[in-house]
Amino acid sequence: MNRNPFPEIRRKRGVKTALATVTSDAGTPYLRFPSFDERGKARHAFATRLGGVSTGQFATMNLSFTRGDNPEHVTENYRRMGAVLGMRAEDVVCTHQTHTVNIRAVGREDRGRGVTRERGYTDVDGLVTDEEGVVLACFWADCVPLLFADPVRRAIGVAHAGWRGTVSGMARKMVQELQKRYGCRPSDLYAAIGPSVCADCYEVSEDVAVRARDALWKLPAKKGFADFDVPGEAHSGSILRPGKEEGKYLLDLHALNREMLLASGIPEQHIFITDICTCCNPELLFSHRVQGEPRGNLAAFLCLDG
Repeated sequence: MNRNPFPEIRRKRGVKTALATVTSDAGTPYLRFPSFDERGKARHAFATRLGGVSTGQFATMNLSFTRGDNPEHVTENYRRMGAVLGMRAEDVVCTHQTHTVNIRAVGREDRGRGVTRERGYTDVDGLVTDEEGVVLACFWADCVPLLFADPVRRAIGVAHAGWRGTVSGMARKMVQELQKRYGCRPSDLYAAIGPSVCADCYEVSEDVAVRARDALWKLPAKKGFADFDVPGEAHSGSILRPGKEEGKYLLDLHALNREMLLASGIPEQHIFITDICTCCNPELLFSHRVQGEPRGNLAAFLCLDG
């Protein structure tokens, strides 16, 4: 009997790092970069929409309490994802995402915020900690989940980066926060760009393209970027390309975040980039572009490896 719970997955070609499909001992499917955990001395999991108890438009692993799902179902989903990491739902600390670049440091006293008790804070798209026994969580349904781990200073961080967070430099701000708060050196950090919308699926308006271009121009010069302009014709394979319609552009959030991580001093071999797109795999992952508002939310989880 075939016990593989995963549907056929459409993967992006040419990506060096591949997300592994994993099923926990309890039968919960999830995605992970094995080398990120091994090198970063951490444990992480990207939830899929499989293996939970939610029903209807939230089926089945919805991890948001704010979308109209049964709270008991959401709590059970957290229990299942916590077990994936050998932790409890009560150990999770959640972001409160409003497309900011605000980052909050949390510790063991914050465990349960956003799951089993009120957060007590708002407008936080990034979380960092250096304490064991704390599971950091951020949400997405096309936007980019970013994970960070420092095996030397024993510090970790998670962040949500949609186009607003990306062009506002969330990736760089997370590195700066880990440096300032825990003394992390960028050369020691490992970073993961989790499953999210790919460049072929992410068409944006000209005003968004202009902001992405401006963010790119603030980075150290990269080959092939200097002569790019918006409006105008983009180079094939660059972070911005002409879209399918006049005045539209295809934006590569994965590549833009990667450039920001590199500019922050993280070595290229320390960066793991998704080969799975949310929009290309709506049977596996929630996608705002495919499903719109009546849907659940995915979550990324990260904790120190005790």
